[in-house]
Amino acid sequence: MAINTSILFALLAAALFGASTPFAKLLLGEIPPLLLGGLLYLGSGIGLGVVRLVRDKGWRSTGLMGRDWLWLLAAILFGGVLGPVFLLLGLQAIPSSTATLLLNLEAVLTALIAWVVFRENAGRRVVAGMIAIVAGGLLLSWPDQYHGAKSGYGAALVACACGCWAIDNNLTRKVSAADAVFIAGSKGLIAGTVNCSLALALGLSLPPVVILLETTTLGLFGYGASLALFVLALRGLGAARAGAYFSTAPFIGAAVALAMPGESASPRFWITAGLMAAGVWLHLTERHEHLHTHNPLLHSHQHVHDAHHQHPHDFDWDGREPHNHLHQHSVITHTHPHYPDIHHQH
Repeated sequence: MAINTSILFALLAAALFGASTPFAKLLLGEIPPLLLGGLLYLGSGIGLGVVRLVRDKGWRSTGLMGRDWLWLLAAILFGGVLGPVFLLLGLQAIPSSTATLLLNLEAVLTALIAWVVFRENAGRRVVAGMIAIVAGGLLLSWPDQYHGAKSGYGAALVACACGCWAIDNNLTRKVSAADAVFIAGSKGLIAGTVNCSLALALGLSLPPVVILLETTTLGLFGYGASLALFVLALRGLGAARAGAYFSTAPFIGAAVALAMPGESASPRFWITAGLMAAGVWLHLTERHEHLHTHNPLLHSHQHVHDAHHQHPHDFDWDGREPHNHLHQHSVITHTHPHYPDIHHQH
């Protein structure tokens, strides 16, 4: 997958998710956080399931193998079950314009986990960008006369959501070669079912049909389509870089939120926006190139026969690209600009 295409996927994912946050806050007036989080993910799961069945004209292989299923289930727990509840609880305590900027912390935590646990490369520009984003997050989360002490509590909950999604991002990267629609749809269906079941067991009631349809539709685009695009970005960019591009989501969300009645921004908000914008810019202008060796690898994903895919076929191939099949990578040493994608995990 071309790097420019992966970047586009990340930015589109960011736009969909960022724009959904202010609308999710509006729905909090009608639906409690636990149930709302469940319905948003359930909408994404059901919607993407239908999309996949129509696209494939029935059921097709997911591309997941062996341990991949464990990575996916763990990602669903953190990103689909826990993350949305923390976010929606936080949105009850702080303005959505503030919360959307705080979501930049997800990129920082994603990168830290990628660097420390999964050993992704970290260049100086990326580290400098993370420092700027962290500084903005700390500044924004400190209680002030605009939002009171309650803002610190709300910011902490949003930070917890970011931590859950950071773990989710790194775990999802492990399975990003598989069908992105299936991964995103599975997350939505399982996470949505768990949270909705828990909410109903606690005595909460489903909202009226009109609000229910609005919520599930928002979930399909803001969570489902966004996540499917983000999986494609993870495949081509790695967790840290994809997270950096995705950190443009808060700026989109903040712009949408500030256009809504009742939302306002303090001077500190704009200082924070400047710090976070600087951090994102440093990420977007990073370049990584060195001599590297690819180890043997067997996996399945959509690809073209580029420098990394020179292999024979054990089936009749009509010559069309891109195509998807199980293939073996041989050892190769070369140099070119790259990100820590599914072929460059060194």
